[in-house]
Amino acid sequence: MSRAMQCQSCLPWGSWTQLHRSLLGSRGTRSVYLCAASVPGELGSVPVGLGCVRYEGGSQEHSVKPSSSRHGLSQLRNVASSDAIKKHQKSLSAWFSHQPNEERQFGPSFSLDAVHVDPVIRESSLEEILKPSPDLTIQNQLQQPCSQVISLQNLFDVDACGRQVKNVVLYGTVGTGKSTLIKKMVVDWCHGRLPRFELVIPFSCEDLSHSHASISLRRLITKKYQHLRDVVPMLGISNLKVLFILNGLERLNLDFRLAGTELCCDPNEPVPPSTIVVNLLRKYLLPEASIIVTTRPSAVRRIPGKYVGRYAEICGFSDTNLQKLYFQMRLSQPGCSGEGSTGSSSGEQENLVEMLSRNLERHNQIAAACFLPSYCWLVCTTLHFLYFTRTVPPSQTLTGIYTSFLRLNFSGEVLDSTDSTNISMMKYVAKTVGKLAYEGVMSRKTCFTEDDLQQCFEVEMKTESELNLLEVFRSDVFRFFLTPCVQLGKEHTFVFTIPAMQEYLAALYVVLGEKKTLAQRVGKELSEIIGKVSEDVAVVLSIVSKVLPLRFLPVLFNLLKIFPRYFSRLSGKDRDAIAHTMAEELFKEEDYYNDDVLDQINSSILGMEGPMRHPDEAPDDEVFELFPIFMGGILSRRNRAILQQLGCSIKNLAAFEIANAMKKTVIRNSRKGLPPSELMDYLFFLHEFQNERFTAEAIRSLRTVNLSSVKMTPLKCSVLAYVMGTTCHEVEELNLTSCNLDTSSLRILSPVLLRCKALHLQLNSLGSDACKEIRDLLLHDKCVVSNLRLANNPVGEQGAQYLAEALAGNRSLTHLSLLHTTLGDRGAEVIAQHLAKNQHLQELNLGYNSLTDTAALHVVEVAKKHATLDKVHLYFNDISEDGKRELDSLRMDRDGVRALVFLTAGTDVSDYWSNILNVVQRNLPFWDRERVRQHLVLILQDLESSRRQTANPWRKAKFLRVESEVKKMLGKLQHENL
Repeated sequence: MSRAMQCQSCLPWGSWTQLHRSLLGSRGTRSVYLCAASVPGELGSVPVGLGCVRYEGGSQEHSVKPSSSRHGLSQLRNVASSDAIKKHQKSLSAWFSHQPNEERQFGPSFSLDAVHVDPVIRESSLEEILKPSPDLTIQNQLQQPCSQVISLQNLFDVDACGRQVKNVVLYGTVGTGKSTLIKKMVVDWCHGRLPRFELVIPFSCEDLSHSHASISLRRLITKKYQHLRDVVPMLGISNLKVLFILNGLERLNLDFRLAGTELCCDPNEPVPPSTIVVNLLRKYLLPEASIIVTTRPSAVRRIPGKYVGRYAEICGFSDTNLQKLYFQMRLSQPGCSGEGSTGSSSGEQENLVEMLSRNLERHNQIAAACFLPSYCWLVCTTLHFLYFTRTVPPSQTLTGIYTSFLRLNFSGEVLDSTDSTNISMMKYVAKTVGKLAYEGVMSRKTCFTEDDLQQCFEVEMKTESELNLLEVFRSDVFRFFLTPCVQLGKEHTFVFTIPAMQEYLAALYVVLGEKKTLAQRVGKELSEIIGKVSEDVAVVLSIVSKVLPLRFLPVLFNLLKIFPRYFSRLSGKDRDAIAHTMAEELFKEEDYYNDDVLDQINSSILGMEGPMRHPDEAPDDEVFELFPIFMGGILSRRNRAILQQLGCSIKNLAAFEIANAMKKTVIRNSRKGLPPSELMDYLFFLHEFQNERFTAEAIRSLRTVNLSSVKMTPLKCSVLAYVMGTTCHEVEELNLTSCNLDTSSLRILSPVLLRCKALHLQLNSLGSDACKEIRDLLLHDKCVVSNLRLANNPVGEQGAQYLAEALAGNRSLTHLSLLHTTLGDRGAEVIAQHLAKNQHLQELNLGYNSLTDTAALHVVEVAKKHATLDKVHLYFNDISEDGKRELDSLRMDRDGVRALVFLTAGTDVSDYWSNILNVVQRNLPFWDRERVRQHLVLILQDLESSRRQTANPWRKAKFLRVESEVKKMLGKLQHENL
């Protein structure tokens, strides 16, 4: 049921007194409508369709007598103008407009009206519901007959025979959005957008199912809505048009037999709530009332067809244009990008919508998933998490999103209210669908045949009750988790609606301990039985031992306790196995060089840009790197609390023992040196685990963090900052080369950067604004950065100014690389002016910055006077032959300063020729090829000239060796240009 309905059923009577003093009415026509909605856990933000029930018995459709019309109109005016109905409208509007906590991440401007998209509602019939369902293919889902589509406003229109429809049954599977459409319907009435009804009275069938005491209809209404006590006496007397909304009909066990439910036509007669509902549907009580019943498909047959005027099925977003409209409205909301959003964030929102639209147009699997409005919500929430998370620590986890998603759809849901086991729907899903998901992960497959489904769902079915539960599951829940595959040649196989859902359910299956052998299952049941028996026997033996001092009684008593104690030790082994599974899956070497999991999720939603794969091309191997991450996330305290509400209990002791069993293995494997993408996955696992003590112990073992070439989105920066922030130890090296960093990224990471001795920030397009952040970082009292590499960033003159100010005040920096940072002469001059105030710098790299003779000579002159600076890199600059000779003369009288300008040093090869060529080799992919070629030609000419000037054969051999290396680079450049 919707969150509003759930809260309504939970509030005490006193709270309802306060709530319903402000209930409003509305102007409208003169008949009574009754609505019943049946799915409690659906998303409050997902639009749903509404179905109608038409009563076909003409004898019960009374018309107003002309003699009483004037009197009825007078009463109607009095009621419509009453404060009671106005307060009723105001209160209902406030209550049903309330959004759950999960919605608040979209900003304060979000409202149900702002993002509501009406789903497709298709008129149906009882015969169509009862007949065997066709093959479940994506074509059957997305190609419904357009002639049968009906709008919400027309549900109570006359039928094909011209009879006025009074009872409407609206049904749909889990996730199609029934509850949200009911909420939207109520809100529309409160704002005057549903003039057909003069009064709307919602009820929760879950709430009614908990009440067994007899109560009259009028008392039931005034108990929930006290402000209507002056209006209730008008029901059945006047021609007031009233809409009763009963949400969650499958929660009521209705019996329409006269022997099971007595007839009742008096609104003042106390009867059980189920009797009230039955007689309203029979049209025996308030025959002029119109009724909307929302329910899951399995419960439709509980209402005899003769009491139904119209059946309507919510088909979700079977039109991809509705999906696009939903995404456009949802992702374009002001404030969706979070606090402090800028114009760039707005552009990013538009880009996300465009990429989503293109992916939907490709008829990708995501179009099949978004057939259910609930999954549209999940897609938007996941994108919001991936792109707009900027807080440290992140406000939520990916596991938390999926757990909350399931709570919004399944909270309070039981699979079948008529079954004595009363098993929660989520528990049933974890045991059955979770098993299918786990076996798929272990065998690395995502497509499942009908045989696979039978193996997981039917192989252990032995009783009538189990088969009935399976039938209800297939009817109501199956399509929520599994959908037909859209790949050519696989149309009759099934895949999980969202790929990550397979890994989540597999993780839940393992963590709940459902993965047991037959011996383990039998042992657990015997342990529970013997444990309960031993408690009763212990009392008897303690009494008998006082009367008959027999020595064997204590021995017998202890024997009874042996088996439960022994089994508890075996259960501890199960937790070791869970920990081992988690650690083994987390560090699978075959997954080491895949994209990190966050990029994988992004690609699964937005698709891969570029040409589509040819149908005959072999597919990539399936990867399941989210599986162990979800296992860790499910063990977090918050997610365990939510799963407890869904009937999936994970004890604190079990979580504690699994964490302890996993700790040594995880820390040992993390020390082996993980590839960058795998290291990012490991950090994300620690974030999802939400165990600060465990994370702190794991992070202390990481002295070097290499994330080069990982696209560091704001979310990844927040994860890195949070995980590293659990300790205060210094990091020897943090490599963030080519990570798409920007100013906001540096701001998020600043607490971590302060503690890094070697900081690699090359190839990140960091401009002057970023240099301002770096200046503040280097001037911080706690900064320990000694080696800073900013090569291949557009620092520019203004950036050089900020860095020069940092050099003047910093006390930790010893090595600074500004290779290829577009400094120019002015930037180099600014740095040289501030070098005198620095007392710790030992090496400065200003290579490839278009420096001329004047700037280069000035830098070296200043360096000569510096207390600690002994090496300056000036190669690949625009230095003339005269400048070279002057620099060489300074080198001869350098006072401890080494200026690396060329590969030659007079008539000898420079001692640093290999260093210079290595730098060029590493940066060839990022530098201007033509300019590098020109420099290499000049270097080659210089080498040949110096070789001819020397007569030393040893030096000639060294020249020839260096020349061959330069020629190889030139050949490589020419070959790549071709």
